[in-house]
Amino acid sequence: MTVQGTGQRPDDPAEASTPTDRRRWAIVAGVEVLLGAAAVLLDLVIPTLVLLALAAVSLLLRRQGPGSLGLRRPARTHRLVIEVLGLSVAWTVLTIALLMPVAEHLTGQHRDVSQFGAVQGNIGLLLFLLLMSWTLAAVGEEVAYRGYLQTRIRELLPDGRSGLVMAVALSSALFGLAHTEQGLVGILLATSDAIFFSVLRYKYRTLWASVFAHGFLNSIGLVAYFVAGPFYGLW
Repeated sequence: MTVQGTGQRPDDPAEASTPTDRRRWAIVAGVEVLLGAAAVLLDLVIPTLVLLALAAVSLLLRRQGPGSLGLRRPARTHRLVIEVLGLSVAWTVLTIALLMPVAEHLTGQHRDVSQFGAVQGNIGLLLFLLLMSWTLAAVGEEVAYRGYLQTRIRELLPDGRSGLVMAVALSSALFGLAHTEQGLVGILLATSDAIFFSVLRYKYRTLWASVFAHGFLNSIGLVAYFVAGPFYGLW
């Protein structure tokens, strides 16, 4: 998979204004990133909701729409969904067969997914969690982390691929740290998932690609928990 469109920044409200205006907006973006990072690191309320609230205020200040955060309608939705589903299945296999076992062996720990133990055989709970997975997790977290937070971080970094890579790394690390309840292995796997979601966002040039991937990954995991209970790496 290749990242496309890496030479351009997200939409900038001061794109055609003076250098002074651009510096002011960069300062605003820096404050937003600090507030967002604090919400995640301090685990304030539900960090995703805090980030979404910051995003809403940010868009109002800039007089922008969700498209400036990457939430643009894909040209061929059906093709996008099918391709992302296939990539999500492949990523799940890679995670279980390689990433998870390596993380478990390096840390001497398992990812703590005990909170999903009650899903096994419980169709009502499964349906509820699937609903939450596609709303608060897939849409909410993607807009919050890959859309809002990553976009604001990019505004603070140089143009081009290096700035993009740094923004993906920082936002992905924060996403991983938002999953401390799953232990160190959970943080590492969430961080790797965030990188995967980011690659899809830029490969398809729309945040909807990462939204679908996030929803598919979570759904695959929840159905697996429903059938067999919590699982770990293959070796």
